[in-house]
Amino acid sequence: MNAIELWKRYCEYACSCKTAGVHLDISRMKFAATLWDDIAGPMTKAFEAMDALEAGAIANPDENRMVGHYWLRDAARAPESEITEAIKQAVSSIKSFATDVHNGAIAPPTGGRFTRVLQIGIGGSALGPQFVADALGQPDDPMQIHFIDNTDPDGIDRIIAQLGDRLKQTLCLVVSKSGGTKETRNGMLEVAHAYQSHGLNFAKCAVAVTGEGSALDNVCKAEGWLRSFPMWDWIGGRTSQMSAVGLLPAALSGIDIDQLLAGAKAMDACTRRHELQENPSALLAAMWFDAARSRGLRNMVVIPYKDRLSLLSRYLQQLIMESIGKEFDLDGNVVEEGISVYGNKGSTDQHAYVQQLRDGVNNFYATFVEVLRDRSGSSIDVDESVKSGDYLAGFLLGTREALTEKERESITIQIDEVNPNRIGALIALYERAVGLYASLVHVNAYHQPGVEAGKRAATEVLEVQLALHAYLGEHPDEAFTAEELADRIAKPDRVEWVSQILNRLAYNGSRGVAVESDINPTESRYCFAK
Repeated sequence: MNAIELWKRYCEYACSCKTAGVHLDISRMKFAATLWDDIAGPMTKAFEAMDALEAGAIANPDENRMVGHYWLRDAARAPESEITEAIKQAVSSIKSFATDVHNGAIAPPTGGRFTRVLQIGIGGSALGPQFVADALGQPDDPMQIHFIDNTDPDGIDRIIAQLGDRLKQTLCLVVSKSGGTKETRNGMLEVAHAYQSHGLNFAKCAVAVTGEGSALDNVCKAEGWLRSFPMWDWIGGRTSQMSAVGLLPAALSGIDIDQLLAGAKAMDACTRRHELQENPSALLAAMWFDAARSRGLRNMVVIPYKDRLSLLSRYLQQLIMESIGKEFDLDGNVVEEGISVYGNKGSTDQHAYVQQLRDGVNNFYATFVEVLRDRSGSSIDVDESVKSGDYLAGFLLGTREALTEKERESITIQIDEVNPNRIGALIALYERAVGLYASLVHVNAYHQPGVEAGKRAATEVLEVQLALHAYLGEHPDEAFTAEELADRIAKPDRVEWVSQILNRLAYNGSRGVAVESDINPTESRYCFAK
């Protein structure tokens, strides 16, 4: 297509949600003119499924649960008055708690005020809050936020070191719906140990966000933590940003959570429309569906041209890939559905992987995200009558054009500025797009059996480690190969695990394991470290 034809196509397919400040351009996706008719029936069913979900249907059949993240920003839509009141009470409690922390009514036991927040969580208990904090945080916020989102000891040490003497002024949020997530439990124990090592009372600096009656809730009550905020079973981790999981750290950081909720609510209103070409989430879902089914494109490259949105792709990786990446459909048929999400930020990417996007394998579509407002203040000229932001906008349009020239497809999402309202709208835009797409491909978007499989395997690994430790301790004067040890603990099929476990333990010292010979994996011999 020439430039004039592209302009006409843009005018025909542009879609705006003005109340949420979001504009969507799908004109550079190569869908056929018949798409609207072809997808009308499946999309009607998707709209009906979404309506039923919002009305309280069991939308997660595997876990027999309702799916209620849309109620979080419009509590009156909840199907039960108890849920409506619980949502309202949670938001009110979050705002009151944040106010009390900011004015010193809730303070560290050592005196002064809390000036730092440390959120301990993983997956949906970290990615959304991290994205929002990075997008909206300011140097003069009442509290600066840090995250422990892994069970990596060195990573935990880095965060504790960054806090330094400010640990005594740090409020810890421990986030786990079940209370049984090992990474979060480990982070909590590590941080509690750090507090104790500094002579500080962890319980008097700790807050839980968890399910009522969970293991974490029980610890919180038994140890007398400052507060516990709810996580409900009808909210999944990857759609929990508008619950206490995301609202509490945002409020403590000084972010206007009312505007975050308002932006999501405004986008929800736009994306409830059953008119496909007037519904930006439905258009996104239709583009993803058509790209996968018609052209085999299942790689989505997300490129926001704004530093504040650099974590958007990480957030979307979980939201999209954990929701859509399923082996079976709702009828039990093997479908191996999925969309892979990649991304960084523009124009950094022009000096990195845009080269491959333009000239390499054509197995993707790009999603550009543009922000109209350059900065809050005025800008200097970097060339005559040209600002830095002009270059950024030029690089976006230029990169999109370069991709179009090589028949690469793209979507462009534009927001007017980065503020709580617009971030809420972006989150809601993608949440509903994921739900609609899941209906189009007939999968359960709200469970994660693959994640659970990984957890079960990890549990077995630790069982093997404990068995090895016990056996070596019972035979302190002998050395064994990995194969011999695998046989002795009745795990002959796990010899690779045995080798890797013992090598790591030996390398870390003081773990009760030593390597007598490490020439190669088959000849290495392991013994009890005396």
